[in-house]
Amino acid sequence: MKTPLRKSRLVILAIGAVTALALTGCSTQAAPAASSTASATGGALTGKITVFAAASLQKTFTTLGDRFEQQHPGTSIAFSFAGSSDLVTQIENGAPADVFASADEANMGKLARTDLASGSPRDFATNELEIAVAPGNPERVSGFDDLTRTGLQVVTCATPVPCGAATAKVERATGVDLRPVSEEQSVTDVLGKVESGQADAGLVYVTDVEGAGGKVDGVRFDEAAKAVNTYPIGVLRQSADPALASAFTAYVLSDAGQRVLADAGFGKP
Repeated sequence: MKTPLRKSRLVILAIGAVTALALTGCSTQAAPAASSTASATGGALTGKITVFAAASLQKTFTTLGDRFEQQHPGTSIAFSFAGSSDLVTQIENGAPADVFASADEANMGKLARTDLASGSPRDFATNELEIAVAPGNPERVSGFDDLTRTGLQVVTCATPVPCGAATAKVERATGVDLRPVSEEQSVTDVLGKVESGQADAGLVYVTDVEGAGGKVDGVRFDEAAKAVNTYPIGVLRQSADPALASAFTAYVLSDAGQRVLADAGFGKP
């Protein structure tokens, strides 16, 4: 009689051991899921992304990138600044980028139509044109009409560039036909020609004059209100780190990011 009892106990113990092992195995498999969730929702951000941004965003986005990295040690934000239309062409040709910030909605729309943008881009700022002139305004430029004056060397952005498209919009709205001596591929190139004395006046953004540090003076004109540019930002479908790209995008849209943009002269979207 003792032998069967011993066998029964052995069977019970074996079943208990198998059950314990099964439970242990289940808990071991569940742990990584909990860890992964915590990492996704509350863990420290790490990694590197590349942000393609309109030339007019260079100063503000450099500041935003520095502050984001300070808040998230272990992250690195690299930037490529150029005219929005040039950046779109680079992205369409496979240039590695995680985030795109455009100086207008038209160029962002090109990426959305080709399915290169992930999700819906968000508007984060507005900007409008201002006339940049040499310090002291030696040519006495006082308004948009003055840019047609004989002998005045005027530079603008090329039409595919957002600042050029805004210039063309003002021309159509006012009936003023400008004859620029050159059309540049980015607003910073226009600003540079005025700063260097290669041009008497140039159509740039309010933020460019603000950020020039006294190297140029600005002439505001009422007609600029007819061509206000809205700036959208979005994560690109090709991003190698969409989580970090989304976090930086959210920072630009946050109260802290908006304060940096407002201090630079950008308007609210």
